[in-house]
Amino acid sequence: MALNDYSDRELDAVERPERPIPSGRVTPGQALGLAGGLTGAGLLLATGLGRRGFGVALAVAAAAWGYDLLAKQTPAGPLVMGAARGLDVMLGACGHRAALPAALATGAHTVAVTALARGEVNGSDPVTGWSAVATTAGVATATVVGAVTGRGRWYDAVATAGLAGLYGVTVGRAQAGAAASPDAGTVRDATRRGIAGLLPLQAAQLAAAATPLAGLALVGLAPSCGRSPAASRRPEDRRA
Repeated sequence: MALNDYSDRELDAVERPERPIPSGRVTPGQALGLAGGLTGAGLLLATGLGRRGFGVALAVAAAAWGYDLLAKQTPAGPLVMGAARGLDVMLGACGHRAALPAALATGAHTVAVTALARGEVNGSDPVTGWSAVATTAGVATATVVGAVTGRGRWYDAVATAGLAGLYGVTVGRAQAGAAASPDAGTVRDATRRGIAGLLPLQAAQLAAAATPLAGLALVGLAPSCGRSPAASRRPEDRRA
């Protein structure tokens, strides 16, 4: 968040003067220094993950800094944000290949949400909206297929299907609304639901990994109807 505020300081001076840097509570140098210090501390801790885990941590840091300082306002922005989210998943698994399907699904979800969220102020377009719907449907389907064809128990697959269905319906329906009527209001609603939808998606991934109880516990944390403190921020501010 400190790096995000640093990169957005000129835009915030116009649109959100109450933010820490435009209001004078924090200087740009302090924000940048905090971002650098926290990144360095995170990388230092990641040295305990071994060579593979540390390499993933470096990639996460590069994606985060690259997004904020270079890619955010470019066509590549959603892809870089998706890469950062997917790499987060791989970091949690210390880079093990078994987490790759979940990482790819999370990254694809993030790309779709970020691309659509660019229209929160001035509206989007049907192509972006329907692309998001297709991505959500593909992610949900792939998650279920992975559980059905894997070595898990039958009830793991059932739980995965239910949770993936919850994700697909709640997120996809809002995105379909934004595709049909891509004004700023419907896009904002789809963005909120897309952000909240990350929890049922990850819950489905847990169920697919033979831990359905953990998945059900996680989905209980999902904000109702996409209401979340993050919903009041710009989409590029919303990073886990």
